[in-house]
Amino acid sequence: MRNCSSQMQLTRAADYGVRVMIHLSTLPAGERILLPSLARATDVPKSFLSKILQALSRAQLISSKRGPVGGFEILSQGRAASIVEIIEAIDGPIRLNLCVQNGRSCSRKPSCPAHPFWIQAQMAMLEVLNTAKVSELGESIGKRSSE
Repeated sequence: MRNCSSQMQLTRAADYGVRVMIHLSTLPAGERILLPSLARATDVPKSFLSKILQALSRAQLISSKRGPVGGFEILSQGRAASIVEIIEAIDGPIRLNLCVQNGRSCSRKPSCPAHPFWIQAQMAMLEVLNTAKVSELGESIGKRSSE
């Protein structure tokens, strides 16, 4: 699932990953949910959900357990995760343009008048996505449903 694309649109997998994490954050600590229930609650196809859950588990944002008391549970680092961390767990690093990728040098950088703007836009996007935390977004769901 990891790739480094220069698309400016969020992938479906990343969108689903954010949905899943927000839903899991609404559950009490220690509570697990089975894949079919999670798929229904988040409107994510079960076959696709498995891949997303594997990526989130590899990133240590959730845990999975098999058996009669199994299911998926959000970990404390998952509750504290930003949207950037979720997207990057699913898709890899977020880049507006390949020329802003860390460790990569663009041969046109010295003569490209757009490069400073790509850097500025990249930083602004990451700043916004870093401020949105899973736990806060989950709490907002509870507030809306109680109104």
